[in-house]
Amino acid sequence: LACTRFSFSREDAYRAASLAVRDRLLESFNDTYDWYAQQDCKRAYYLSAEYLLGRAFQNALVNLDLEPQFQDALMGLGFEMEELYPFEADPGLGNGGLGRLAACFLDSMATLSLPCWGYGIRYSYGIFKQTIKDGWQVEKPDYWLAKPVPWEIPRPDVTYPIRFGGKCEEYRDEKGDWRTRWVAGEIIQAMAYDNLIPGFDTFNTNNLRLWRALPAEEFDFQAFNEFRYAEAVDNRRKAEDLSAVLYPNDDETAGKVLRLKQQYFFVSASLQDLLREFIRKPNRKWSELPQKVAIQMNDTHPTLAVLEMMRLLVDVQRLNWAEAWDLTRKTCNYTNHTVMPEALEKWPVDMMEEYLPRHLGICGEINKRFMEELKEMYGDGPKIWGLSLFQEEPFKGIRMGNLAVLGSNKVNGVAALHTEIVKKETFADFYQYFCAKGEKDKFVNMTNGVTPRRWIHCANRPLSDLFTKHLGTHKWLVDMNLLKAMIKKKDDPALQKEWMAAKRQAKQRLVDYLKTNKILEADVDSLFDCQFKRIHEYKRQLLNCFYIIHRYMMIKQASPAERAKIQKRTCLFGGKAAPAYINAKTIIKLVGNIGEVVNNDPDVSPYLKVAFIPNYSVTAAQAICPASDISEHISTAGTEASGTSNMKFVMNGGLIIGTMDGANIEIREEGGEDTMFIFGCLETDVPGIKAKALEGHYPIDPRLQRVFDSIKKGAFSMGCDIAQEKFNGLIQKLCNITAAGTWEGDRYLLIHDFPSLLEAQEKVDKTYADKAKWASLSIQA
Repeated sequence: LACTRFSFSREDAYRAASLAVRDRLLESFNDTYDWYAQQDCKRAYYLSAEYLLGRAFQNALVNLDLEPQFQDALMGLGFEMEELYPFEADPGLGNGGLGRLAACFLDSMATLSLPCWGYGIRYSYGIFKQTIKDGWQVEKPDYWLAKPVPWEIPRPDVTYPIRFGGKCEEYRDEKGDWRTRWVAGEIIQAMAYDNLIPGFDTFNTNNLRLWRALPAEEFDFQAFNEFRYAEAVDNRRKAEDLSAVLYPNDDETAGKVLRLKQQYFFVSASLQDLLREFIRKPNRKWSELPQKVAIQMNDTHPTLAVLEMMRLLVDVQRLNWAEAWDLTRKTCNYTNHTVMPEALEKWPVDMMEEYLPRHLGICGEINKRFMEELKEMYGDGPKIWGLSLFQEEPFKGIRMGNLAVLGSNKVNGVAALHTEIVKKETFADFYQYFCAKGEKDKFVNMTNGVTPRRWIHCANRPLSDLFTKHLGTHKWLVDMNLLKAMIKKKDDPALQKEWMAAKRQAKQRLVDYLKTNKILEADVDSLFDCQFKRIHEYKRQLLNCFYIIHRYMMIKQASPAERAKIQKRTCLFGGKAAPAYINAKTIIKLVGNIGEVVNNDPDVSPYLKVAFIPNYSVTAAQAICPASDISEHISTAGTEASGTSNMKFVMNGGLIIGTMDGANIEIREEGGEDTMFIFGCLETDVPGIKAKALEGHYPIDPRLQRVFDSIKKGAFSMGCDIAQEKFNGLIQKLCNITAAGTWEGDRYLLIHDFPSLLEAQEKVDKTYADKAKWASLSIQA
């Protein structure tokens, strides 16, 4: 670092220590890579548009079992190791549960010593840095690469060409067979950056390879000499757009094109890379591909892999169509992450024709052969058109979800309920088709998970030490079934005292975090009520807002003597709204305004406080999750595929208030019914409720009506006419009447579930008042 001991700052110490840890990682990685090559084992490749990794320094030290040694070494130089952590920026590579699952998946694969690499995009600016100005979300670039990142390894020797546009032409090969080649167009280079993933308590270190987009021609010297300076670097700018931002706004056509190009860019580079590794062994036969390679597509973003695999096998490796399709379907696998039909991507045919003409042709050929097979099975009726890879309305496009299911060996949901919905609703026709073919086991469940190494051991060391002390081993970090031994001690007063002391430590850390960041002055003895997740209407942060307003009005109306009996509560929110999602941004504004009113009301603020924590990240979550007493996972039944935040909170001894949705169901089965405060309708009830609503039977609870009236009267607008208008719009939408007077319906059933929520929240207060019972349930969960 070109430093002397007299000019060695904390940031220098962080970078030096990180590079020293990376040396150990590289040794382990090289040994692991050589071992895989010697064994010629089957390898898994995980394709994901996002990875929510979090900071690497502490995680690497823990997994390599080097924490004490580095702590002592740094202390010898006059540094507390914990003081160095803040100098590492959270990698801007992910946003929500999809990315967190991907990161935990790679950690677990490395810990189990399984050969798995991840592939993704090296985003320059992440999704965005969330700031709050006048209560509104404002997006700013996340400059996470502003300073050198010691954890990544640039690989300028690993680059692949990626083509866009151009045309397809027919030709005869040397055997006289007709073939197609994709020519002309624009070429972008994909350059690899490796991020090493160490396993815990193992010598295994795997890799996450991220792709950066670079121009094929760096600089137009002629344009520069002709004083056209902007044009001289135009190729670089266009290329770098591809790996600039995660999930660019796609409200306009230009944004949709950028997303399509992003997805193909990383899929093509990844497949070229993994196939190069496959054929590295001499005399390799293509028939061995399914025995040596498994590709996992994490949601619909990487599903162009099906078409790109066919292009590489047919056009580049010159396999015949039938063999290539058989290999593709045996090699690719698809994880579905959503039950929302609008989230299953559909690419316009004209866009594909312009930018990926060869892939459009391949998709057309796959669909033609598939339709011929379906006609033999079902006849030429409407049933087969639901299975087609193409749609005609509302625009002519390719259904990427259908393509992923047809082109995969296995399709999995991410929670038991979600998998059933995938089979019965999302891809019901495909499920019936494959059942008819005797391939019922194509659809499987694989419930999401998160790693206890980061979410307990790194995030909540006092709790981790408590587990290790009482279990007599740290092996629970790789086998959480061992934690069940704690249940028989759950009513032991000595353990309860230790447990609640660890919880109080976590809460005090969060109180300090909130104070340091000038967010809120919180009472450590209050009940910490947390809802941290992506802001979306189906996740129902708005329902939580209505409850808090109801609680505020209840406290406000109570006498001083009655208030003294009310359970103190600190309600915390966090999460990002998509830049173009106006309703989600309005909900963030409402949370902030509720906080302004509640926190500044002297009658209420001693008993209730509300805050929105901006720019929720893995690092923030490591401070928040251990401190939670209760966390809110309250999506409408049947809308949340799984969720991962519920797991992070509950494994830190927080109880859940939630609906029978996603992984809540399985968490409740494992922890016991008493550990979760369930409310709301069941997924099977939803159609009947909506049918009655359409007939005009959809009553609003009087308590909720008072909340609506309070909002409409401007109690939470803070004098802002724009905010008041948008708040009114949210309520108007829920009450089924738009400005045009048409019936829309409360799509996510906030009105229906509100009375049930009040009952559950009342039960939370009563249970929390019994400290011994709460401690027992917290241990049991």
